[in-house]
Amino acid sequence: MAGELTNTASASLSTGTARRFRVNWLAIFLLGPPVLLVLVLFIYPFIYGIQLSFETEQGGAFANYRNFFSSTRERATIWNTFRLALPATLINLVVAIPLAYRMRRKVRGQRFITGLFVIPMTLGTVLIAQGMLSFFGPRGWFNKTLEMLHISDDPMRLVHNRTGVIISLTIAEFPVVFLILLGFVSGIDPNLERAAQMLGAGGWQRFQRVMLPLMIPGIATAFALSFVATFAVFPSAVMVGQPAGDTRVIALAAWQAAYERFDYGSASAIAIIMASIEVLVLAIVLGGRSRLYRGPSSGGKG
Repeated sequence: MAGELTNTASASLSTGTARRFRVNWLAIFLLGPPVLLVLVLFIYPFIYGIQLSFETEQGGAFANYRNFFSSTRERATIWNTFRLALPATLINLVVAIPLAYRMRRKVRGQRFITGLFVIPMTLGTVLIAQGMLSFFGPRGWFNKTLEMLHISDDPMRLVHNRTGVIISLTIAEFPVVFLILLGFVSGIDPNLERAAQMLGAGGWQRFQRVMLPLMIPGIATAFALSFVATFAVFPSAVMVGQPAGDTRVIALAAWQAAYERFDYGSASAIAIIMASIEVLVLAIVLGGRSRLYRGPSSGGKG
C-alpha cells in the first residue's frame, strides 16, 4: 500500500513538473519576440552608442565628454533644454489636473471635449510648429486680430523665441498628460470622496486632502513622460525658436555634431549625456513619489 502511494505521489510530481516545464516553454515562446525587439531596437543601439562615445582620435577615452563640458556653448544646451522642458511640463500639469478632476465623471459633451484635447496628438510637433508660424507670426491671424480690435499695434513676438517653443511643446504634450491623469483619477474609488463629503469636507478640501494625494502616482507618471518627451525637443526648437540662440537644445547639439561635423563619437557622447539627465530626473520624480505616496501604484474601485 505504501509503495502504491509512493508511486502515485511520484507520478503526480512528475506530471506537475512536466506541466510547469511546458508552461515555462510557452512563456519563453511568448516573451521571446518582444525581448528580441527590445534587444535589437534599444539595448544594442544603447550599448553601441556608449562604445562609440569613447572613440576619438586623440585625448583619451573620455575626450568627447570633456570637450562637451569644457565648451561653454555646448554646456549651455543643457540649461537651454531645461528652460523649455520644465515650464512646458509644469504648465501641462497645472492645466490638466483640474480638467481631469472635473471630467472624472460624465459631463455634457465629454466625448467632444476629450476628442478636442487629443487632436494635437495626431498632428505631430512639425505640423504644430508650422501652424504656429501661420497663426502667431508677425502677420498671422493672432496679431491681425489684436490689431483689428485696437488692442495692440505692435505684433507680439510669439515665435522664433523661447516662448514659441514652450507654447509648441505645451500643445504637443498636453494630450498625453491629460489622458494619463484622466485615466488615473477615474480609477480612484469615488466612495472615498463621498465619505469626506459626509464628514463635512467642502469641494476644495476634498480635492486637496483626498483626491490630490491619491493622484500623486498619476501626476508623477505624467510628469516623467512629458518631461522626457519635451527634453528631447528638436523640431520645435528649430522651427519656432532661435536655434542659434537660447533655444539651441542638447538634441540639436547632437544633430550638429553628427550631420554637420560628422563627429559621431561626439554626437554619441552628447546623446548619452542627454539620456543620463533624463534618467536622473526620472529617478528623482519616482523617488519623490515613493516618499509622498505609499499606497497602491494605480487607482481602482474596490
